[in-house]
Amino acid sequence: METDVTDNPAQHRFELKIGTELALATYRREGDRVILTHTEVPPALNGQGIGSRLAAGVFAHIRAQGNKAVLRCSFLVAWAARHPEVADLVED
Repeated sequence: METDVTDNPAQHRFELKIGTELALATYRREGDRVILTHTEVPPALNGQGIGSRLAAGVFAHIRAQGNKAVLRCSFLVAWAARHPEVADLVED
């Protein structure tokens, strides 16, 4: 899946740039597990589906890298619950 979400390992986050705004999902890595700790969408972008685009891109990156996701972010927990196609990527 092609995505405009990028991985910024130096900052430990996935990023989605929209104009001058930046939505992000922070993480830490433990082996092949990506522990997703927080998502943030700038207030100016709320209600436009940016969080969902970010989440879809994050999971696409995790799948492409052959990793698993550990969800410690309530937004991503809720998003993953609505998207069973990523269930195989999620670990406790």
